[in-house]
Amino acid sequence: MRENMYEKLGLKVGFEIHQELDTHKLFCNCPSVLYDVEPALKVKRRLRPTQSELGEVDRAALAEAIKGKGFRYQVTDNVCLVELDCEPPHPVNEEALDIALEVALLLNAKPVDEIHVMRKTIIDGSNTSGFQRTMLIATEGYLETKKGMARIQTICLEEDAARKVGEDAEFIDYRLDRLGIPLVEIATGPDFTDPQTPAEVALMVGQLMRATSKVKRGIGTIRQDINVSIRDGARQEIKGVQELALIPAVIEREVRRQLALLGVSDELKKRGATEVAREIVDVSKIFSGTRCKVIASVLARRGVVLAVKLPKFAGLVGGELQPGRRFGTELADYAKVYGGVGGIFHTDELPGYGISVGEVEKLRGVLRASPGDAVVIVAAGKESAEKALGAVVVRANQALLAVPEETRRALPDGNTEFMRPLPGAARMYVETDIPPMVIDEKRLEQIRKRLPEPLEQRRKRYVEEYGLSRELAERMSLSENLGLFEELVRKHAVEPTLVATTLEETLVGLKREGVAVDNIQKAVFDEIFSLIAKGELAKEAVPDVLREVAGGIGVQDAVQRLGLGRITEAELSKMVSEVVRENWELVKKRGVGALQPLMGVLMGKVRGRVDGKLVHQLLERELRKFEFRTETS
Repeated sequence: MRENMYEKLGLKVGFEIHQELDTHKLFCNCPSVLYDVEPALKVKRRLRPTQSELGEVDRAALAEAIKGKGFRYQVTDNVCLVELDCEPPHPVNEEALDIALEVALLLNAKPVDEIHVMRKTIIDGSNTSGFQRTMLIATEGYLETKKGMARIQTICLEEDAARKVGEDAEFIDYRLDRLGIPLVEIATGPDFTDPQTPAEVALMVGQLMRATSKVKRGIGTIRQDINVSIRDGARQEIKGVQELALIPAVIEREVRRQLALLGVSDELKKRGATEVAREIVDVSKIFSGTRCKVIASVLARRGVVLAVKLPKFAGLVGGELQPGRRFGTELADYAKVYGGVGGIFHTDELPGYGISVGEVEKLRGVLRASPGDAVVIVAAGKESAEKALGAVVVRANQALLAVPEETRRALPDGNTEFMRPLPGAARMYVETDIPPMVIDEKRLEQIRKRLPEPLEQRRKRYVEEYGLSRELAERMSLSENLGLFEELVRKHAVEPTLVATTLEETLVGLKREGVAVDNIQKAVFDEIFSLIAKGELAKEAVPDVLREVAGGIGVQDAVQRLGLGRITEAELSKMVSEVVRENWELVKKRGVGALQPLMGVLMGKVRGRVDGKLVHQLLERELRKFEFRTETS
C-alpha cells in the first residue's frame, strides 16, 4: 500500500556512497590519520567565486561567497604543502587507484580507458584550493539485489575534505588532517521508488567494499548522500546520512516536506500572493522596553531589530513541514546561513517568547500588515540582520513558485536543514597539474586475479568446508576480518566456528561493554589460538583474555593475571570426582540427569583453564559409572 503511495507521488531516489580508503593521501605521501588535539599552527584564508571555462559562476559558490566568512585552517602533522595549496599535487596514489578499480570490477562496472583528474568548485572552505580533485574511474555498473538489478552509474576516486571543527561570526575553522584522504564515490541511478530499498542496497555496497579489507572503518569513514525528488517537487541532495537505518526516515520526511511546500505554494496562489518586496524596516524602538530576553540582550549590545512583511503568508509560516519543523524553520535556516543570526521571530508564533500583544500590534501597525500578512523580525547587528531578512525574502519568494532545489544536511532525527543551493554544472573543470592516466588491460587483469571470491561462493564454502552456520557464514563472508579469519584457520588446529564467533561476536560484545577492542593487534589472535591449539588455553577464556589485552598487556601476562594456568586431565578427573561426591544426593536422585547442574558447578571452578567439551566428557563418564553401579548392585 505504501509502495503504491510513493509510486503515485512519482518518488525518485538515488544515492552516493563515499568510502575512505585505507592508504596514504591521494596526492601526496602523508598518512591518512586524524588528530584529536588542536594543533598550534593555523593559517587564515579567504576564497572567492570565479567564472568557469564556460564563463559561468556556480550558484552554490555564489551562495557561499554571500556569507562573507573567512577560514582558519589547523595544520596537523600529516599536512604538507599540497594540502595547504602551496605546492602542486603529486602523482595520484597508485594503490588508491587500484582499490578504486577493484571496487569498480566488483560492481560489474566498465573502467574508463583514460582517467582525467577534474577540479570541482567548492568554496565552503573545506578545501584550501577552492576545489576538490576528482576522477571518473568506471561507469555502467550494477548490483543484483533481491528486488532486481540496482544500477551503479559512476564510480569516482576523489580526495576527502577538511573537517569542520568550529565557527564564529567571522571565520569557519577546519582541521586539515582529513583533507586529501582518498575516497571512492559510488553513485546509483535515480531508480529507487520507495524509502526502504536504498538502505538495503547501500548496505550491500558497503559490505562489498569492506570485504576487500582495503577501506577504513569507524565513524565518519563512510558517508551517504541521498538524492530525493517527487513529481512537481524538486531534487534535493541530502548530505551526511551516517546511519543506514536512518535512510528510510530521511526519505519519508523529505517527501512529507515537499508535499507540504507544494501545499504552501497552492495556498499562496489561491490567496493571490505576489512577489515579496525587500522592504526591511527598523523596529527597534517598539522593543525598547521589551521583556523578550533575546531582543533585550541584542539591543543592550547596540544591535537592532529589523522586520519585513510577507503579504498573505499569515498562518503558513507556522505550518508544519516535518515533525518539529515548520515553514518558519525553513526561513530561519536561510537567515542563519546567510546572516549568521541565531534565528527569527514571526507573527504566526507571537505573542510569545516575552514579546507582548501590544508589541505585536505596534509591529503590525508600523509595517502596515493586515491580518492576512505575516511579519518576520530579526534581532542582531545591523549588517547581519539585513542579510538574514534578505535571505528570508528570497526563501519566501521561492515558496510562491514551489520547491527550490537545495543541498540539505541530514539531522539525527531524520529531518533535514538547508545548507546551500544545489550546485550547477558550471563547477567542474580540468585539473592542469596532473596528466591523463591510461588504464590498460594488463593492469585490469592483475586486479582481476586478486579480486575477492564472489560472495555467494564464499558463503557456500564457509558452510561446506568450515562447518559454519549459514548465518555465521553470511556475516563472516562480509566481514573486514575475513583475511584474518582465513589466516587463523589455516595456521591453527582450532574449530573455524570458534575463530569466526570470536571475530564477529565476541569482539562486538566486548566493544558494547566499552572495551577498547581497536587496540587489539592481529598478532594477539594468532597467539591466543596457538595456545588453544596446544591445549594450553581453553576457548572459554578468550573473552577474558581479550578484555585484559585491550587494557595494554600481553597475552601471557593476561593468562597469568587471570590465573588461567593449565589443568591436566588427571587433575580435572579428580575435580570431577570431588564435585560428584559433594553433590551425591542430587546424583542419586537424577543420575545422568544431574549433568547440566554439575557442569555449571565445574565450569565455575575451571572456566578458562580447560575446554568445556573435556569437562563434559569426564563428568558424563563419571555419572555413567554411577548408573552402572546402581544397575548391577
